Amino acid sequence: MAGPPSPNLVAVRLHWAWVVAGVSFIALVGAASFRAAPGALIEPLRAEFGWTTGTISLAISINLLLYGLTAPFAAALMDRFGVRVVVTYALTMVAIGSGLTVFMTASWQLVLFWGVVVGLGTGSMALAFVATITGRWFVRHRGLVTGVLTAGGAAGQLVFLPLV
Repeated sequence: MAGPPSPNLVAVRLHWAWVVAGVSFIALVGAASFRAAPGALIEPLRAEFGWTTGTISLAISINLLLYGLTAPFAAALMDRFGVRVVVTYALTMVAIGSGLTVFMTASWQLVLFWGVVVGLGTGSMALAFVATITGRWFVRHRGLVTGVLTAGGAAGQLVFLPLV
């Protein structure tokens, strides 16, 4: 017959906030990898389609512009409709925009798919997302989680750019 548990044993319970932080980190890594990929694809796109560097850079520039402009609006949408809804739409936009690039035949399609659609999707997954997650789920470890999630953006580029 077993006695009471030893006082030296401590039950470790994983709080849901850490699960949310882990899933958020993975989403940020994925979004950042798609946002950064066209920079490595400039030469292959030039060779495949004969597009100028300026045309390809236009799509990348629009992507980065929308990435920066979308974040404040995404934060407001997260407050109004919830993080889950906005992140679901954002990741869907990233998937659709990057998936449609497989079928592109004209440079305007690169600007639309990668510049606009992926730019809006990744912009919704920017630092406003990090601030919303840490503000809602963390008090004591807010700084740590903010740093880790922010590093998720850099990690996405670091991990996936060499593969591209």
